[in-house]
Amino acid sequence: MENKKNFYDNFFKLTTFLGTITLFLIVFGIFISLVFESRQAIGNFGVIKFLTSTTWDPVREIFGSATMLSGTVIVTLIALLMAVPVAIGIAIFLVELCPDFLKGAFGTTIEMLASIPSIIYGMWGLFTVAPIMGNYIEPFLQKVFAPIPFLNVLFRGTPLGIDILTASLVLSIMLIPFIASITRDTLNLTPVVLKESAYGMGATKWEVIKDIMLPHAKYGIYGSIVIAMGRALGETMAVAFVLGNNHKIPSSLLDAAATITVTLANEFTEADTDLYLSSLFYLALILFVLSFFILAIAKYMLRRSSAE
Repeated sequence: MENKKNFYDNFFKLTTFLGTITLFLIVFGIFISLVFESRQAIGNFGVIKFLTSTTWDPVREIFGSATMLSGTVIVTLIALLMAVPVAIGIAIFLVELCPDFLKGAFGTTIEMLASIPSIIYGMWGLFTVAPIMGNYIEPFLQKVFAPIPFLNVLFRGTPLGIDILTASLVLSIMLIPFIASITRDTLNLTPVVLKESAYGMGATKWEVIKDIMLPHAKYGIYGSIVIAMGRALGETMAVAFVLGNNHKIPSSLLDAAATITVTLANEFTEADTDLYLSSLFYLALILFVLSFFILAIAKYMLRRSSAE
């Protein structure tokens, strides 16, 4: 009997170990494949030149990723600026303020938003959000910020609705469920005794949230933001519909731009030379490495949260 139990234990241990090794080999294999396919572009342009060059010219076969990197970073950061306050507010409401009979319904609704395919968000953004932004909201923002120095630069240009601001708005709506769900779970980990002690000392609900719950859950909140950042960096279809594909470093929120994922989606089938195709793989390699490090940081943040 004991030998049979040891056999099952060892078999289970071996199976889980092989699964872990297989996953590691898959990730490592993807990395090696990207490096192999992009070796021609790496040899031609190097690392620094490719990262800093703003030229993307398939005709002359001169490629640089600075415009795509800047577009990716700008859209991601603006989307996070829009999504984080709303998502944290939703999480606080669900944990502390929402009536018990509505918590399940609201929580499920927020989580379901994460399951909607990104192409649906993209089509909704193109046919619904973009016209509203171009016809009403962006002209209004131009009028509001026109007299304000420095800020008026951000809203220069023709409001068409196919631009960085619209893409960031659509992307922020996609990020809210990820941040809100993880933040809610980390807020729920706050020990009840801490909250009851604070209430017993006369603290208000706002003071308990601000001074007890948020500090206790800070690493989980940081981790949720970084995970959402990784999700935003890799988003393609929702951004491709409403961002345009302009290979220039944007100077206004109303400019069309390009991200790494949008460039890959739009131009992979058009790559008619080996160097062009290799440069696209090089972009994919950069995105892979960037996403890997961001998710590693998120994992660290979440482990810090659970340890506390």
